[in-house]
Amino acid sequence: MVGNPCVRRLARRSRSVLVVALAVLLVQTLIVWNFSSLDSAGEGTGKRREKRDSRVGGLNKAVREQPQSVPQRKGPGVCYHSHQPKERVRLDSNNNENSVPKDFDTIDSHSNLGARSQQQQALVGSTKRKLDKAQAQSILGKSASKVLKYPPVQPRGLGHNYTHIHKTHPQVPTIPTVAQGSNQDPPFYLSQKLVSAPPGLERRKEQLQCEINGKEAISALSRAKTKLCRQQIVEVYCKHKDRALMPDKVPRYCPIEGKASVNVQWEEDSSDAAPAGPVRIAFVLVIHGRALRQFQRLFKAIYHTSHYYYIHVDKRSSYLHKEVLFLASQYPNVRVTPWRMATIWGGASLLTMYLRSMEDLLHMPEWSWDFFINLSAADYPIRTSEQLVAFLSKHRNMNFIKSHGRDNARFIRKQGLDRLFYECDTHMWRLGDRTIPEGIVVDGGSDWFLLNRPFVNYVVNSQDELVSSMKLFYAYTLLPAESFFHTVLENSPHCESMVDNNLRLTNWNRKLGCKCQYKHIVDWCGCSPNDFKPSDLPRFQQVSRPTFFARKFEASVSQEIINLLDSFLFGAYAPGTPGLQAYWENIYEQETDGLASLSDATISHYHAFTRMGLSRAAGLLQGHPSDKSCRYMAMGHPVSVHLYFLSDQFQGYLIHHMATNQGSAQLESLETWVTPRDPFTLAHTPHQTNRLQHLQVGTDWDPKERLFRNWGGLLGPEDEPVAMQRWSRSQSNLTATIVWIDPTNVIAATYDILVDAAAEFTHYRPPLSPPLRPGVWTLKVLHHWSPLGQTSFIVAPLEFHQQQPIQQEETQRLHGGPSRNSYMEQSFHGLNPVLRLPVSLGTVEEAEANASLTGAPLRRWVDQLLESRWSAADVCSIGPSTCPIMRRCHLTAWSSVSPDPKSELIPPRKDGRIR
Repeated sequence: MVGNPCVRRLARRSRSVLVVALAVLLVQTLIVWNFSSLDSAGEGTGKRREKRDSRVGGLNKAVREQPQSVPQRKGPGVCYHSHQPKERVRLDSNNNENSVPKDFDTIDSHSNLGARSQQQQALVGSTKRKLDKAQAQSILGKSASKVLKYPPVQPRGLGHNYTHIHKTHPQVPTIPTVAQGSNQDPPFYLSQKLVSAPPGLERRKEQLQCEINGKEAISALSRAKTKLCRQQIVEVYCKHKDRALMPDKVPRYCPIEGKASVNVQWEEDSSDAAPAGPVRIAFVLVIHGRALRQFQRLFKAIYHTSHYYYIHVDKRSSYLHKEVLFLASQYPNVRVTPWRMATIWGGASLLTMYLRSMEDLLHMPEWSWDFFINLSAADYPIRTSEQLVAFLSKHRNMNFIKSHGRDNARFIRKQGLDRLFYECDTHMWRLGDRTIPEGIVVDGGSDWFLLNRPFVNYVVNSQDELVSSMKLFYAYTLLPAESFFHTVLENSPHCESMVDNNLRLTNWNRKLGCKCQYKHIVDWCGCSPNDFKPSDLPRFQQVSRPTFFARKFEASVSQEIINLLDSFLFGAYAPGTPGLQAYWENIYEQETDGLASLSDATISHYHAFTRMGLSRAAGLLQGHPSDKSCRYMAMGHPVSVHLYFLSDQFQGYLIHHMATNQGSAQLESLETWVTPRDPFTLAHTPHQTNRLQHLQVGTDWDPKERLFRNWGGLLGPEDEPVAMQRWSRSQSNLTATIVWIDPTNVIAATYDILVDAAAEFTHYRPPLSPPLRPGVWTLKVLHHWSPLGQTSFIVAPLEFHQQQPIQQEETQRLHGGPSRNSYMEQSFHGLNPVLRLPVSLGTVEEAEANASLTGAPLRRWVDQLLESRWSAADVCSIGPSTCPIMRRCHLTAWSSVSPDPKSELIPPRKDGRIR
């Protein structure tokens, strides 16, 4: 009896120890989960990056010893960085060979870095194995419902060859309402009861229970943003694991063995003859972005009153949708889809959009069409519509679709058809392997096609096992539109109508177009065609097979090739026609986009550009300081912004803004044209090995077209700039050193590059710790201590923070430079004497004082900096103005409201055309 209290105390202590042990285990599990959540490829904003280790650059090494030889190359890349910053091992699964192709992690669209060395690869592999083990400890063995109970934390997006690591706090995501027509909708041909369920899955109260043991599924769960998406991934995975997601065998209804393909040639001498019963075409125009005027030129080129035009505008392109709605109201045979989807490259949503458009067209009894043709705004005809109608009228029973033309097994592997994919959160997640259904031949190729009405009706309305099974199979397929119609056609009763030609010419350049540029939206490496240039014109005239359309065209890259094609097809415009060499593209409209769509750096630049225009207007009345009729006060934010190009050269920004005339107190609508100056200079002393032709710094580098999409390089303290060098070709390689210098002469980064003899472009984004110090930065290119050239660029202070005027506590944080004035953990201050860069105490004190500026002093600082790079070329009035010498915008040659006949739409002529 005496021992009972002791026993009870020992029992209580044992229970306490057990509770503590369980709590420690739970904490460890959550830590492991948070670590696995770093497996992300999404982009985030506004979070600080941890400083990275860095190696001493080529010049730092040269302080100790002069370079004697070119470093040996270790990889196949164009450019080898012998002194690149040290990189932490990247943990995001976009470099995991189990979730993407093996060559995925060797491609970086923002650098010319070669493949990793064997030591680096071994380190990455070791870390991946550790991560997989950690993930398994936190996820494997749990039921689906338990996995969803603790959603992973979303980290900041991981960029390129280095990792952003930061502390995060778990947040319980909410289940969003699925918008009608969004990319989260189930395919239209499934039951409407499955609003949030994946195709082929039925709603049930209890969660599917299965062990999530696939690396790719685990990776997808750790990266998915919403609880709904994670739930759908689990349901798809478990259904697939139970072999209940799609059929194992599908019947083939084609009456012949093998692949049927009709060889159709074009008889040139009779192609223009008017057919007795001409076909009528339903054009499905799938457009997105902001290139309205280019789309209008395409529409003019293909329009005829005998045909029909059904337009789908991406759900995210509100400005374009508004303009297209107005266009459709002008023509009775043009309609816009009443539903909109946010389609993504390679996504199942694109196939859903096509099938839904086909169903709509079949339910329009007043539209009696014979052929379905899909086009994008990047397409343009290379033959007239009359030639197309004459050709199709001779082959009205045919279906024109381009096959891959290679070994079928290789195509399946390259296309990822043997992998399970699922689309949610505007991303295509790779979830594991799968097998191709037996009994059919899988085919595929281009997702641009011409299909006759009987086959379209078969695809949409047939209830046979082939069509229904293929709709299920391709709902979980990467790039389904590139294979679904091919496979159904080749295995269906319509197989003998297949012509292996989609009547298109595509500008493929695999070396430039296959840069894994879609890795942020799909767990796969993808390719994209290049834009045509004027030098490609002979290709359109030399094609031997029937061809009526070509792609891709982009007026902001080359409008001249569109002008040449247009003149070839329809004849040249009359001499003196205005705007023939000009191109305008809207990039912002307050009404449809809202201020929240702009970054703080962009807003700050636009306001400074507005003030430049008002200063120019005030200078129109020189010698009359008391006259206020041309003096203005800026009011509100910009109304709209356009890019302006002339003869395929970027000319600057056009800012439409409101201002109060100080003389009349009236509110006026003005447009300001600001144009940049190029600060690039070659070395004064000629160097026999100087291949450098140009040097530029910016963001949004496009490695395919080899240009910056952030036109003019509008940079702020939180941006991550890329340095691009353009070279002439040579007989030998060249070693160059790139040096980044901030406004206080702090050397922010330095690295060596090896430029191949045949290389024309190199680029690299150094991992600089933010915020960048505002002011004038310098970029130098050296070769064996001899300067090759240099440029400068502006990092503009922020006048706004989160769309509101910035406060002092934020200016001190964002304008004071990085912590300890070091952009990397490795300091390069020892290189200042070598480069003759004195560090002035006065410059440092001035920078520190500027970091605290707000209000009017801050605006003056911003204006002073930007005026060293930009200038107001002109200003005009869109509406009435009391300034007597202010020009009206519609009378200028540069304004966004200037005449532009080549893209303006008119009523149809008697022949049914508008071009």
